[in-house]
Amino acid sequence: MEPIFRVAARADLDSLLPLVRAYYEFDHLSFDERVARTALENFVGDPTFGRVWFICADIDVIGYLVLTLGYSIEYGGRDAFIDEVYLRAAYRGQGIGRQAMAFAETQCRALGVRALHLEVERDNTTAHALYRKVGFVDHDRYLMTKRIS
Repeated sequence: MEPIFRVAARADLDSLLPLVRAYYEFDHLSFDERVARTALENFVGDPTFGRVWFICADIDVIGYLVLTLGYSIEYGGRDAFIDEVYLRAAYRGQGIGRQAMAFAETQCRALGVRALHLEVERDNTTAHALYRKVGFVDHDRYLMTKRIS
């Protein structure tokens, strides 16, 4: 199946939030709908932050992909981060994730991105295998985070 990618807009938030909730449940992340809605409203309202796409099979929304934009001295310019990618369980294992990664890479080229990053849960070995297969490399670094309130 060839997925269709459609850019999400503010008017799509009510359709997007249940997918975000499902992704957070899948990855055992804390979900606060108010925080997620505000973050998404700000994000989709400013294309300099990046893009959100629905992943569709015909007219059915089966997932989503979030690409955030940044800049890296190490990588020589604009970089991007696949912040979130999620497919409904019934659509996993069919090559759609691989196609989503190829789509993200194509979008990165169009946006002048020189390096694409992502993070994956350590125990999600299926995702690890997919990401390695499409060319992602583990640099043996830890992603460390400090929330700034």
